[in-house]
Amino acid sequence: MAISTRQIKFALFVWVGALSSARAASPWMDPNLSPDARAALVLKQMTLDEKITLLHGTGMQGLGPVSPLSVGSNGGPGYVVGIPRLGIPALQMADAAYGVRGSGENGRYSTALPANIASAASWDIEAAYAYGALIGRELRAQGYNMTLGGGVNLAREPRNGRTFEYLGEDPLLAGRLVGQVMSGMIAQHVLSDIKHFAVNDQESGRMSVNAVLDERSLRETDLLAFEIGIREGHPSAVMCSYNRLNGDYACENKHLLNDILKGDWGFPGFVVSDWGGLHSTAKASAAGMDHEEPTDYFFGALLKKAVDEGKIPLSEVDDHARRILRSMFAAGVIDDPPQKSVIDVEADLALAQSLAEQSIVLLKNEKSLLPLEASSLKSIAVIGAHADVGMISGGGSAQVDPPGGNAIMPPGKGATTWQAKIWFPSSPLKAIQAQAPHAKVEFNSGSNREEAAALAKKSDIALVFAWQWECEGRDLETLSLPDKQDALIAAVAAANPRTIVVLETGGPVTMPWVEKVNAVVEVWYAGSRGAQATGRVLFGEVNPSGKLPITFPRSEADLPHAKIAQPTAESNWNKPWELRALGEPSYSTTYSEGLKVGYKWYDAEGKTPLFAFGDGLSYTSFSYSDLSIDAGSPTRVHFKIANAGSRAGAEIAQVYAGLPKSVREPPKRLVGFSKVRLEAGETRSVSLEIDPRMLSIYDAEKQRWTLVTGDYVLQVGGSSQRLTLSASFKPR
Repeated sequence: MAISTRQIKFALFVWVGALSSARAASPWMDPNLSPDARAALVLKQMTLDEKITLLHGTGMQGLGPVSPLSVGSNGGPGYVVGIPRLGIPALQMADAAYGVRGSGENGRYSTALPANIASAASWDIEAAYAYGALIGRELRAQGYNMTLGGGVNLAREPRNGRTFEYLGEDPLLAGRLVGQVMSGMIAQHVLSDIKHFAVNDQESGRMSVNAVLDERSLRETDLLAFEIGIREGHPSAVMCSYNRLNGDYACENKHLLNDILKGDWGFPGFVVSDWGGLHSTAKASAAGMDHEEPTDYFFGALLKKAVDEGKIPLSEVDDHARRILRSMFAAGVIDDPPQKSVIDVEADLALAQSLAEQSIVLLKNEKSLLPLEASSLKSIAVIGAHADVGMISGGGSAQVDPPGGNAIMPPGKGATTWQAKIWFPSSPLKAIQAQAPHAKVEFNSGSNREEAAALAKKSDIALVFAWQWECEGRDLETLSLPDKQDALIAAVAAANPRTIVVLETGGPVTMPWVEKVNAVVEVWYAGSRGAQATGRVLFGEVNPSGKLPITFPRSEADLPHAKIAQPTAESNWNKPWELRALGEPSYSTTYSEGLKVGYKWYDAEGKTPLFAFGDGLSYTSFSYSDLSIDAGSPTRVHFKIANAGSRAGAEIAQVYAGLPKSVREPPKRLVGFSKVRLEAGETRSVSLEIDPRMLSIYDAEKQRWTLVTGDYVLQVGGSSQRLTLSASFKPR
């Protein structure tokens, strides 16, 4: 039967009326109101039990008791029961550092992006936004509405097992990039999370270590990265870390959570504990802790009991719940909940490859061996690192499930586990064969050095792929390559001087063989399309533009700490939840280097690194000229960059400032950067605005940032150690 226009108009009238009635009954559903107003309205309708429901998870298999209420979980590590009568959905949380982890558990596919440290090597603000947006889209497609990514701990300790999850050693670079990742995720209507707050700079004894750091150093280094990321990215949540900071656990540290995060910075979102990182009820609540994961040991029945007994004021509970509700409204997860769907796999793979190409760092290129010219090569040796089948990734909660399982295992035998070495099925051998279809490309595993050297000797070019695996829950014992790979590289280089080393690592490594090889290329943990990206860079289809976000030392003797402090007592981590929750005996790591993190340490101590922060070569060359400074408020710097070579490329221009000597700062700090793309022969003017905070110091006595008077020196160039322009100025 045909429906008349009149009937359609009447049905529309009825629908609009019903919607208006619903909105009148639930005014917090009005999207025209601010997130704060909406959160305040719905909070008034909630019972104490409903408020507390929002303040904890429902358990995680293998990590504490699992509540029957977790039946609605999507399979992620965190699930928070919603409040259907008020239109508040459940929170479905997923680990998503560089792709959605655990996708296999809900029958979905995830794209693995290059690891976060690789993203930092691109120094690209737009790429960081695209990175976050892709993860946000794939989270929604899998039915999740909250990410647990967003790591921004500075690399005080490069042997940290989670270095690959973070964004390097400089607070400005790390803060700006993580801010864009957060913005990209929120744009997809996903709750974003920045972590691990704070000074969670080693994995050894992470549940008990007490990080000791003075207030000025804390504010100017580790916390500054968070401050910039929160200011620019407006994350929904901040995840407090496992460790203690200056005596108190981070998740019950009043100075960290209330005084700084919510007080000084005015953060409006909520604080979520790292999994099992909460150790008290009343102390944590008063300190600014809002949400316990993964269970309700402290913020469930114990919290309600404390409220009933008057030990915790209801106002604290209201503030915890309000912050969570506000974040949900602000991110759009209530107005636009996720729907499971099929992602555009090819488009996301193409983006992953593009991001990997931008992150690859050319560290050495003697005699311009790279890019390789396929037409001039008759034979190529590909050696080591399972390069015939895949490329390695980082482990732990960041690990993304590779399609088909671990590439180095037989089909069906390579299931992804939390602390297993996983290779993604992205074959460098096949990528090189595709780039040089007329050359004889042979593979050798490198397990027998003599056979590998023999293959290298008879080949025009030897490509050695080397790896170093990092994983949450453990630190590296050394920065040396494992499994005698240093000896393998030395043997191959001795057999063929035209040797190229391709590093698949999550951070810096030592290179005792570096003078014996022609070229070194850092590709990091390169993700789902890492091999294709590597092939395109090696053969010149892509001009490398990545630069190091972290210093590579010549030896571990050059690091601030000879060894990573180790716990002296047995861990409670594998014991019953009640024992784990009580915490562990504390021991301390004192970061006596203070302000001197990364390149600032090498500058201040007069140490020459193997490869410096900001280093990275190109297949073209760039020159800088015409530096000028407008020392106003804010300060602006102007200069020109010219591409003096014969091919298009991108240069990452870096601006550093040296503060007056009276303030006892390291010799220089990064205060600005810009990625500039130039055609061959092109010259471009660059103008950068310098945030006044980047020219200031934190006065711990006055508890504020201070711009000191005196002479400043501004330096501009393509690396922290290659600064060709310099000028003095006085900011005001």
